[in-house]
Amino acid sequence: MLPIGNILQLERRGSAAWLWLNRPELRNALSGEMLGALAKALDELERDETARVLVLAGRGPAFCAGGDLSRMEQGAKMTKAKSKAEAARFAKLLYRMHIYPNPLIARVHGPAFAGGMGLVAACDLVIAAEEAEFCLPEVRIGLVPAMISPHIVRAMGEQQARRYFLTGERLAAKEAHRIGFVHECVAAAELDARVGKLATQLAQAGPQALARSKKMLAKVGGTAITPKLALQTAAVLADVRAGNEAREGIRAFLEKRRPGWNQD
Repeated sequence: MLPIGNILQLERRGSAAWLWLNRPELRNALSGEMLGALAKALDELERDETARVLVLAGRGPAFCAGGDLSRMEQGAKMTKAKSKAEAARFAKLLYRMHIYPNPLIARVHGPAFAGGMGLVAACDLVIAAEEAEFCLPEVRIGLVPAMISPHIVRAMGEQQARRYFLTGERLAAKEAHRIGFVHECVAAAELDARVGKLATQLAQAGPQALARSKKMLAKVGGTAITPKLALQTAAVLADVRAGNEAREGIRAFLEKRRPGWNQD
């Protein structure tokens, strides 16, 4: 369905679309071509009403080793304006993931370093194998984890982010789970089954309700609870409750049947 070439593979599993980063020989390093393919895939899958959940995964031994260093070396020779445009491309992709209306699950089976860790942080849910590792090594080579910083801080909190931004040390999956960056840490043999089960569970929810919930989370996250915010959240519920999806969901519950969007 998607003309995304060999560097990004699409696999459909029921209501879930699995996107596989496919540069295993380069540990799925992020090239301009891969960023473009990911952005195009997100656009096309959003228009596909049968793709209710998106899973981001990686082929080979690593989830994603981050940016392609050979490309970064070329970037050092670019004009400042062109270099800024190149960096903005990745920042826009991360933001696109952040606002994507359907749930995104990161399936992390191996190392997710630098920009790869940023991809993970931009997803809604993170399921990692026990062997997975995370790392922000940028400062060790004179760089800064700039574009991914808002997503990392939001995912693990500022205090933990300070440590891993500044030390560049590796973060094991079990510790990432303990500090809240990873939602679940499972044995490698159980990874696909757990991700698949979670994707099925997410697909049972109303698609509009999921999209509105994600918008709500983005709005209230880190925001002080005030009377104004309370009224805004009440307005959201009133608007949603009057919609066709909520009416169908409530009716289906009372009639002890599946709602119209959940017929798999």
